[in-house]
Amino acid sequence: MSGFGPLFYFLITVLVLREGMAFGRANKPENEPRMGIIGAIIDNSSRIGKEERVAIEMAVEDFHATGNQRLALHIRNSQREDPLQAALAAYISNAIALIKSAARDLIDGQQVQAILGPHTWEETSLVVKVGSETHTPIVSFAEATPKWATELWPFLVQASHDRLKQMEAIADIVQSWEWHRVTVIYQDRDSLANEVLPHLSYALRQVGAEIGHLVALQPFASSSLIEELEKIQKDQCRVFVVHLSVPLAAQLFEKAKEMKMMEKDYVWITTDPITSLVNSFNASSISSMQGIIGVKSYFPESGNQFQDFYHRFCIRFRSEHPEEGNNEPGIFAVQAYDAARAVALASTEGSKGRKLLAKLLRSDFHGLSGRIKFTDQNLAPQHVFQIINVVGRSYRELGYWSDGIRFSKTIGGASNYPSMKDLGPVVWPGEPWYTPKGWTVPIQPTVLRIGVPNGSTFKEYVNVEKDPLGNNLSFTGLAIDLFKATLEELPYHLPYELHPFKGTYDSLVEQIHLHNFDAVVGDVAIVSQRYEHAEFTHPYTEAGLVMIVPVMSKTCNKAWLFMRPFTKPMWALIGAINVYNGFVVWLIERNHCSELKGSVLNQIGSLIWLSFTTLFSLHGGKLHSNLSRMTMVVWLFMALIITQTYTANLASMLTVQQLEPTITDVDALRQSNAMVGYCKGSFVSAYLKEVLGIHNIKQFDSIEEYAEALKSEVIAAAFLEAPLAKIFLRKYCKVFMEAGPTFKVGGFGFVFPRGSPLVPEVTEAMLKVTESGKLRDLENSMLASLKCLDLDAQQDTGDPSLSPNSFWVLFVFTGGTSTTALVVYTFFIHKSVAECKTNWTIMLAAMKKWGNPNRRFSRRDSDINAESPAIAPNASALQAQV
Repeated sequence: MSGFGPLFYFLITVLVLREGMAFGRANKPENEPRMGIIGAIIDNSSRIGKEERVAIEMAVEDFHATGNQRLALHIRNSQREDPLQAALAAYISNAIALIKSAARDLIDGQQVQAILGPHTWEETSLVVKVGSETHTPIVSFAEATPKWATELWPFLVQASHDRLKQMEAIADIVQSWEWHRVTVIYQDRDSLANEVLPHLSYALRQVGAEIGHLVALQPFASSSLIEELEKIQKDQCRVFVVHLSVPLAAQLFEKAKEMKMMEKDYVWITTDPITSLVNSFNASSISSMQGIIGVKSYFPESGNQFQDFYHRFCIRFRSEHPEEGNNEPGIFAVQAYDAARAVALASTEGSKGRKLLAKLLRSDFHGLSGRIKFTDQNLAPQHVFQIINVVGRSYRELGYWSDGIRFSKTIGGASNYPSMKDLGPVVWPGEPWYTPKGWTVPIQPTVLRIGVPNGSTFKEYVNVEKDPLGNNLSFTGLAIDLFKATLEELPYHLPYELHPFKGTYDSLVEQIHLHNFDAVVGDVAIVSQRYEHAEFTHPYTEAGLVMIVPVMSKTCNKAWLFMRPFTKPMWALIGAINVYNGFVVWLIERNHCSELKGSVLNQIGSLIWLSFTTLFSLHGGKLHSNLSRMTMVVWLFMALIITQTYTANLASMLTVQQLEPTITDVDALRQSNAMVGYCKGSFVSAYLKEVLGIHNIKQFDSIEEYAEALKSEVIAAAFLEAPLAKIFLRKYCKVFMEAGPTFKVGGFGFVFPRGSPLVPEVTEAMLKVTESGKLRDLENSMLASLKCLDLDAQQDTGDPSLSPNSFWVLFVFTGGTSTTALVVYTFFIHKSVAECKTNWTIMLAAMKKWGNPNRRFSRRDSDINAESPAIAPNASALQAQV
């Protein structure tokens, strides 16, 4: 068999040379002067090659029609049409020899000035090596050319527009329907995939999506094709991006339809060249492609130039290829026409080599596919693509995608849209009435094994219990509830199983590295040493380590504590209003009470005594005047409120407001060498020893053990993570408090293997739960069951002393009442002494009489006859009125 290969290699090479000479003679104008010779290497067996051949021949003919210049065209075939020969060629690697021999024949045998094609980069890379040796420009039709290629081979010219921008269009389509994962199906051994896949991956990441799986298909391997489809059918991702050659894509969709993968919930997105050749697919292939979305290269189909080309191309293509059902030219035909025209214009006057290359690179004209102008040996990239939807025997034009503009219904229209949804309804595979969500429950789902800590000190976060009716385990707590809420926000189904684990938290995290668990859910703190074995999501609690200590009274030994319920201005105002009210009552009641008379010092003492003791000893029944009774009622009302407020405020200061920690900071704790407590199995032990320098430590298994140890002074302080300290203080709010600084470590998170694609997705879903308020509701629900009865009394309200601002209404009320009584009393006194010369004389006389203890201003009936007859009637009237 080893000798059989070279024999076939020789025979096939001879056939290629003979066939090439025949093609050359068929296109050679024998009797006309020639000024240039150009060659082309195309695939005569493919739809793309057929379009390119007709378009190139038309371009040469149109060039002839413009003047007396003539070109000779030699076309070689890059593939063999016979399937048996194609298989043998694959065996002896004859494909490479065919292309190289065709290039050698065109350059050495036909003396061509330039070569058009081939269509694929693999073929182009073979031809350009031959062209570089002879300084023959190679005008490539490949979809894209690596950047390094034009630097390595200066005679390589890219004559097709780079279509890598279509990857951004695909990413925007994925974002429009809020899909987050896609599966990319591409052709193995396709060097162009090295350019396409990075662009697609980057574009998807920019819109919050990612490539879940890469599926590489072998050409012409139907068995492996079925195996790959079975694999992706088991996965839950249902959005597929297909970047294949046209023959392989046709096989893919036919097999997918047989496997019922072209039905509801599936999404298929195709790229060029598949989409641009949809019309050329046979009826069987089109029927298996119903509902796919395609990104198609755009070129203007208006204008007289294109319309003339369109009609002539349809007639010629139909006559030369009657087996093809569609005769319309596509992007490959117009690009081949423009490339052939550019080479024809540059090859005039017998230009060759570098001179021809320079003239070609200076081309600048408007062709059928757009402006033809080269920059760095490349045409400008394609920036506009058409979005189509395969329906029936053809497709629907949904709209356009433009770089920087995104979606629009027309080119150059006034309305641009950020989402493909605005372009109109899409017919999806299986024609469902809803938009596919992009994922579904897989046929054989992979269930995540999730480890849960069993024996957590704080059961409010995670608790594992056996069902009393059987051996089933129940998992409860805030961490479990949050994990379930997070999974509901994921754009796909994530099956899981919870498994308890007894041991330290470090060993639990290490189980992920040992592949015993796929994730860990619980009150697991995020610390650096655990990153050696796993990766954490965003923390769902605040980070921090706090010190909890018992409290003691701060104000019990202060001598002047009794003054603090009121401010100094408040005490001064109370004294002033009491003296004023006492004076008014004393003035009105003086003539009725002998206790209020006597010497000046005696009356001053009586006034002061009345101001501060009348409230407790003098009652309304002992008052003789209605004016003094009115004053006293308001005064008693004010005094009642003030005394009750004073009592309440002082009691508050003696209990809640003045509590302080027994130990203020870690330094004091370290100096006293007192014992401290920490949670069993947590990272706190290492942190206390290595960072804080505390070695006298003891672990505890329950929150009750903590409280008992602190109360009995077995430990002086307990170090808890911030979320756990919140629970502890919620239960024991009267006798313990937080002291010292908060050390910024920890914070709880979910744990996954390093590099797991679930980490960013679960983190994003958790943030949605947090931003929606669900996490806050879960925390509030957890803390509600732990509410401390004295919590409200502990809350700090600032300065507890009360100022006059809190009682100004009362002071105005009682002061106004007293003033009113004083004014009324003075008015009647003024009326009773109307015969005096002036009011001031009467007041002085009254005060002199008050100063004499043997005389009274209010007289008894027995004294009336001894007084002047003119004054007696007036005094009697005053006594009666007041």
